[in-house]
Parts: sequence; C-alpha cells; structure tokens
Amino acid sequence: MSTTQPKDRARATGTTPSVPRPAPFAPIGRIPVVEVSPVLEDGRWPAKATEREAFPVRATVFREGHDAVAATAVLVAPDGTDHSWARMYDIAPGLDRYEAWLVPDAPGDWGFRVEGWSDPYATWAHDARLKIDAGVDVELMLTEGALVLERAADRELPADAAAVLTDAVTALRDTARPAQARLAAGTAAEVRAVLDAHPLRDLVSPSATYPVVVHRERALYGSWYEMFPRSEGARRDPETGRWTSGTLRTAAERLPAIADMGFDVVYLTPIHPIGSTNKKGRNNSLESTPEDPGSPYGIGSPDGGHDAIHPDLGTFEDFDHFVARARELGMEVALDVALQASPDHPWVTEHPEWFTTRADGSIAYAENPPKKYQDIYPLNFDNDPEGIYTAVRDVLQTWVDHGVTAFRVDNPHTKPLNFWQRLLGEFHERHPEVIFLAEAFTRPAMMRTLGAIGFHQSYTYFTWRTSKGEIGDYLTELATETDARVRPSFWPTTHDILTPYMQQGGTAAFAIRAVLAATGSPTWGIYSGYELVENVARPGAEEQIDNEKYEYKQRDWSLADSLGIADLLRSLNRIRRAHPALQRLRDVHVHPTTDDATLCFSRRVPAEHSPTGREDTVIVVVNLDPYATRDGVVHLDLEALGLRHPGTDAPVMEVTDELGGERYYWNDHPYVRLDPHGRCAHILSVRAL
Repeated sequence: MSTTQPKDRARATGTTPSVPRPAPFAPIGRIPVVEVSPVLEDGRWPAKATEREAFPVRATVFREGHDAVAATAVLVAPDGTDHSWARMYDIAPGLDRYEAWLVPDAPGDWGFRVEGWSDPYATWAHDARLKIDAGVDVELMLTEGALVLERAADRELPADAAAVLTDAVTALRDTARPAQARLAAGTAAEVRAVLDAHPLRDLVSPSATYPVVVHRERALYGSWYEMFPRSEGARRDPETGRWTSGTLRTAAERLPAIADMGFDVVYLTPIHPIGSTNKKGRNNSLESTPEDPGSPYGIGSPDGGHDAIHPDLGTFEDFDHFVARARELGMEVALDVALQASPDHPWVTEHPEWFTTRADGSIAYAENPPKKYQDIYPLNFDNDPEGIYTAVRDVLQTWVDHGVTAFRVDNPHTKPLNFWQRLLGEFHERHPEVIFLAEAFTRPAMMRTLGAIGFHQSYTYFTWRTSKGEIGDYLTELATETDARVRPSFWPTTHDILTPYMQQGGTAAFAIRAVLAATGSPTWGIYSGYELVENVARPGAEEQIDNEKYEYKQRDWSLADSLGIADLLRSLNRIRRAHPALQRLRDVHVHPTTDDATLCFSRRVPAEHSPTGREDTVIVVVNLDPYATRDGVVHLDLEALGLRHPGTDAPVMEVTDELGGERYYWNDHPYVRLDPHGRCAHILSVRAL
C-alpha cells in the first residue's frame, strides 16, 4: 500500500503542510471489536508482513450478558476480496483478548479485519452441560441443542460435515437414549471440529479493514555482505608506494567466494566520484596525500555526482557486468545511498540553495559531535524540497535501471520523514521489488517511525547488546512489540562500528556474534574482513584503525581458512536456508539458563505456517563469554517448543547440532557446556520422540 495516497501526495512534498486527520466517528458494533492489532496510527499507515509469513491478528472482543462470543480474522486480498480467514482463540482468559495468524501468499497491498460474533452453539453447549448435570430443563435443553445444530446443518457444507451435524441432531432428539448420552452426542469432538471449521455465527460485527503491506521474502530474510569495491584488486607498488585502485571488474572476481559462503545480497558502499576539497586522509585525518582515495561518502566531483561512477572503478558497462555476475551466482546487489555532497559536487554550483549557508557565507559541513565531516555538505530539505525530491528520485531510478534491487540508506534519520514517506511510497508503486534498509542508529521513536512510513528493514541496537538479559529482552521486543513496524537487520560490526566486545574478544567474539546475528534475526550481515577478524580499534574510537573508509584495504583472503570464521559463516547461512524457523521473525521464545553467560532461545514455525508444510523448531544455545568455557542447565519451555511434558525426566526430543552433526536426547532441563574457542554454540534442530 502506498504510504501516501494520491490525493494527498502534493501536500506531502513539503511545499504545503500536510495535516493529519483523526479517524472519523464510527458506531460500535453489536458485538464490540476493539483494540485491534497490528494497526499503525489508526490505520493511516500499513502494518508490515511478508509473503508466506504468518502474522498475528489480535483484538478484544466481548458482549453484554453471558452468551458466548467468538471472533474471526479475515485476510483481504489486494483486489478487495476475502482471501482467507482464521478462527481466533482467547489468549488471555478473563481479558477477552483473541488471536489468530494469517498468511498472505504474494506481495501487494493487503488488508485484514476482525469479525466479532455471537456463538449460539457454544452458548448452548455451556448452558446445557450445567443444567442437564443438575437435572434442570433437561428435555428443553436437548431440544434447543437440536434446533441449533439443525440450523447449522441447513447451510452449504461439505457432505461429510453436514452428515456429522445431522447425526448429532438425530441423537439429541432420540428420547429413548439417556440424557447424558444425547448431550454427549451433541457436544462430541467431531461436532465441535465441524463447527470450528464452519462456525454458526450470529450478530456478525466487523471491525474496519486495516491495511497491511506485504513485501517479497527478501525484505524479511537474507544474508548481506558489505564490500568496498575499490579495495578488491587494489595494489600498492612496493617501490613507489603508489596505489592502483580496484575496479568493479576486479571486485566481481570476489563474488564467487562470497556466494560460496551463502550470502544473498552484496552491498556496495558508494561507488561515485569523490571530491578533492577537504578530502579526508587516513583514519579521518584532515591532511591527505594524492595517494589517499578519500571517503566514498564525500560524494561528487567534476566527474559527476550520485548518478555517476568513480572513473577508477570503471563504467556503467562494468557495473552491469558486476550485477549480472552476482545474479548468476544467486545474489542481489544493494547500493549505499548517502544523501550528501562534497564541496565539488555538481549540486553545489547548480543548486546552492539545497545547502545551508552560515552567517559568514560559507556552506555548513556535516557534524555529529564530536565527529566532524569537513568533506561533506548535508542537504537542506527546507529550501527546495521539490527539487531535491526529484533529483533523488531520478538518482535512485538510474540505479534501479541498472539492476540494483536494494538500497542501504545512510543516516535516514537526519532527513525529513515526509520526504522518505513520499519517496518510499512512490517506489512501492513503481518498483515494489526494491528494498530499502535504514542505517539509523538513533532514538527508538525515530527508528520505529522510519519503519512505519516505509523502510523495509532497519539496522538495530543488536551491535551493542552483549549480556544475556539484554539480548533476550531485545529478541522478544523485536518479535512481539515492534514486528509490525520494524524488520531488524543484525550486524556484528560495520565499517563505522567496532564495539569494545569485538575489539577485545578475539576470534571467539567474532564467532559468537556471528551465531547470534545469523540466528537472532531473519536478516543479518557482515562487513568485508570479518572473516579475518579485523578487530584493532583506532585509539579513542569504536571503529577500526586504518579504516577502509579512508584508504584501500589489501587483504590476504587465504588467511581466513586458518581462523575458521569463513567456514562458520558458510555453515550459518546453510543452516538458515535449511530451516524456515530461522527465516521468520515473530515466533521466538527465550528459555532460562542457570549460567549468566549462557543464552538459550528457540524459533518455531508450525506446520500450517511453514513453506515446507512441516513443523520446524530450532533451539540456539550460545556461550556469550569469549574468554572462558561456560556450563549450566537449560530450562526448556516444552509448550513453546510444541512438545508435551511426559511427567517424568525421560527424553522428549532428539536434537541434532546443525553445526557439527552431533545428536542428543534431551528432556526439559538438559546440561550444556560450551567452549568459546571450540564450539561456542549449539544450533539444534528438534524432533519430538
């Protein structure tokens, strides 16, 4: 669904203030349906869903008196027809809170509604049990039951379902049989099953139909690999010290190795011309040499701006070759979008009004105190919002025309939200396959609203969550509280971020965080060099020393074999592809452990929601301590795993460690011991015994 309706789009450009309106008055239904979710801003914006991914619908449904009520969740297809429905069940007895899960099967602008209704069969069954057991109005209650089931049978039903109800009516009217036998026939499991599948509904009261935007699967699930193409194939002359930049052609030679590790998306940092004014030197120095390539985020030179390719990297023909090669290997290409300009960008001379002029007549450069970016001018969206919008839209269209299907958007929280809402809405209409990832490490309100107005995915606080409590709470929050707004993308490091945990924990820390990222979120990513455990920080900063953002990085990939991280990445992506439970966000459960550095959580997809048609359950147990072996007891919630407790300590499941192939027989309190320098985690597939 477009997040900006056509008649309101002109007002969303920034030239005319857009005034939100409250939802109009509506009468309450005969069976009240309130507190419906997932609903964003009373339905002004669509909730998020993904093709073939089940999402929960909840509502509070009640009525006056004591008659039974029930509810149905209805999924509405993009063409406005009812696609499917699911019976809702009370998930909070006493609070009248109902839930069902719906599964859209294709991308598009969908909707859903909740229908509350009076349940005459449930009302009769409840009252009949009480009265007949007490010997009160026995024949009357049996007759009323027969009338209810006759009415239920007198509808269009499958023949076998109608026969079940007709047989029950016959039994209820058979006065030769004992009353309890007649009641048992009217309330038999097969009768209830028919009325679950084909309920008899009175006083049906629908809610409004609320919007749900359904994206393609890659918007939810994928493995990203970030690279600076200029470093791939870069060479330094040992005699002169001069560098030769890598190119898009040499970068394409790295693609088979990336595909071999199982990545789905190759994300390129900006590939545009770089300005020379205030060009940054090594480690963000203000002094640069002719040999310093500059930051690729200082976009723009006489060679062009955001719609151009740096001459050192090649041409559009070379870019097209890179995209084609990635697709041959089963990968998509994502491109960084950094809406800023170097002082040498054509926009600066052609549209000086797009920038902020200070009191001394100079243009303000970017700052994020204490960081300063003298090589970058931020755009000022208040001076000519329509001109900036058109320019950015055309830039993105250029790259889409050349095969880009995803954009990683740099610092979207520093640009106006109405700009993003309009832009993302237009691309949703014109190119619904294109995915936008928000690189917004900022306050929760901003991050959640960026997701609500159209960003498909978002970077997260995962990078800084390191303790058992922090990680467990965060997994639960993302799966149950913000899932309709934000799809998380977990990154252990980025080219800008190297946390103390990663600086100090060595290879074990890189392994632990890779496991957590790959199993904790359907979308995860790594920054090139992760395989080599690049963990030396620049003093006083949470980023790498000799940062690739300011220089070429010549790597010896053969060293990755000895560290084992590349093999781990390969295994993690293999496991993710094999298990639908790891491709979904919402069904996660954190299980207690007796050790404060051992985290356990599970992901489960029931058979009715699984793309394979089979239930899939994965248990993840991770040692969070990169320095020491940890052990303890895991207290598994068997209900969350879809298992029953036998009432003894006997094993209830066979688990297979997908990392090593070992098999174990577990009850609900298994003992685990994990060595961070050997096997730092179990990733266990579950088979009930």
